[in-house]
Amino acid sequence: MNEPDHPTISIDDPSNKRSAELARALGHPARIAILRILASRNTCFCGDITEQIPLAQSTVSQHLKALRRAGLIKGEIEGVRTCYCLNPDGVRELQFLLSELSDELIKTCC
Repeated sequence: MNEPDHPTISIDDPSNKRSAELARALGHPARIAILRILASRNTCFCGDITEQIPLAQSTVSQHLKALRRAGLIKGEIEGVRTCYCLNPDGVRELQFLLSELSDELIKTCC
């Protein structure tokens, strides 16, 4: 039985699912590095990210795919290259969800 001051928390809550999806996307150091590379640019990055991160192109592609699927980056095909940028909407959503979660954790922390 739930006490009145302890709300029921569902793992199926869309906010919990989205937060977990974003956490998975951030769950590898290479993905954090890619986000930092993209954040350091004022424009989309059309170069070879493997020049910035010592990983195989196929590995970098998989990390880019995960970040794109999570909505944190976007890519535009220009000829034979894809140019990647941060997705401002995805970054704002990440900031909101992490801020909301951390505020909740801090206010109830011992």
